[in-house]
Amino acid sequence: MAAIELDGVSRVYQKYSSRHRFQTFKSAMVRGNLFGSLKANELVTALSDISLQVEKGETFGLIGENGSGKSTLLKIIAGIAKPTVGNVRTEGKISALIELGAGFHPEISGRENVFINGIMLGLTKKEIGRKFEEIVRFAELEEFIDAPVKTYSSGMYMRLGFSVAINVNPDILLTDEVLSVGDAAFVPKCLDKIDDFRRRKKTIVFVSHDLDTVKKICDRVAWIKNGRIQMLGEPKRTVDAYLQDIAAKQEEDFQERHARTASATAGLSATTGSSAMIGPSATTGLSAPPAFEEGRRENRWGKREVEIRRVVLRGLDGAEKHVFHPEEGMAVELDVAAVSPVEDFVFGFGVFNSLGTACYGTNTNIEDLEPKHFEGEGKVVFRIERLNLINGTYYLDVAVHKRDGYPYDYHQNLYSFLVSSAAHKDVGISRLSHAWEFSPGITFGPPDKKKP
Repeated sequence: MAAIELDGVSRVYQKYSSRHRFQTFKSAMVRGNLFGSLKANELVTALSDISLQVEKGETFGLIGENGSGKSTLLKIIAGIAKPTVGNVRTEGKISALIELGAGFHPEISGRENVFINGIMLGLTKKEIGRKFEEIVRFAELEEFIDAPVKTYSSGMYMRLGFSVAINVNPDILLTDEVLSVGDAAFVPKCLDKIDDFRRRKKTIVFVSHDLDTVKKICDRVAWIKNGRIQMLGEPKRTVDAYLQDIAAKQEEDFQERHARTASATAGLSATTGSSAMIGPSATTGLSAPPAFEEGRRENRWGKREVEIRRVVLRGLDGAEKHVFHPEEGMAVELDVAAVSPVEDFVFGFGVFNSLGTACYGTNTNIEDLEPKHFEGEGKVVFRIERLNLINGTYYLDVAVHKRDGYPYDYHQNLYSFLVSSAAHKDVGISRLSHAWEFSPGITFGPPDKKKP
């Protein structure tokens, strides 16, 4: 038998509007004119036709972007909110840790809040008394339990709320991003407790943006987007589909921003004329841009005896893209043309971060490629097998010039791309390949040990 069963659940909210300033969702329903009095654009569908079952003893994950409906679904399962349409059935005692400090009264002490919350979760005062020391000890709040809750930090709130929720011995535990404000020492304790619940065959619904933990502890995962279930199944496959969707959205957003910037720059150029030339470096043929500022000009210069007609960024699979993972490679394609035959030409390439710092630069002259002859049209491909850059936005300089630096066609900061990975949090400019070694007296747990 399922511990949680949802059948065709939808949840509709009313937007605030001046036209219905004094009309509530409930009053519209009582009058029987809910959908007649509200326009379609005044309704928000948080959940739409959700049907799923969570089996007893299963750890079930919910993932999705902010605003996708995850928290609303958890509140409906907990009974905090009611579905507009559909049915919900649960089997057993539910303990929900959905909102940080929900149910805590800020003016009274942590001790009093433990008893109040325990009673709300179905325990007697005597049962809470027996568990009280364990609750306080787990929350690590022995010194603060008699202080008003309003004096607690967000981490203290979370610790006390989590400790109460798990110590009422529920059949179903609902958690929503409860580990996001936990400190480095407490989060592993929470994960240990969740593991203990799993071993005892408790049912857990786990909502988190920590996708590594979701893959590690969940038996199944549902990905929710715009209030609908997009995919439900094996954790890694579902998480990978979600990450692919995020990458596609980033790519689309990035191209839209780039198109707006290009349009604004074109308008600026039309009113102010061409920009001043900045000479290339004597060593690389690529000049570092000035400090990046809001509304900065993008530059192109040279008489174009050799012209760069088109620049395309691609993945190593050949697909055009602008959002890359740090471990991915990139191919930069240049369509070039020479008005007349030339025998002195150098192709250059540079990468700059959003602060204008040069991350990398090279050209064919530096790499001892001796130019012989070029005329007509051609293609140049600069291929990078592995970017190894930290998360951020990057800008490209591409150029063709003579060996003495004379520019044929120089494109400064005209092309950009995004490096994005939720897994990497390192800092600096590039991701250097590395490994750690420690003497026998220095010990660490394995890298994958319940990483928060």
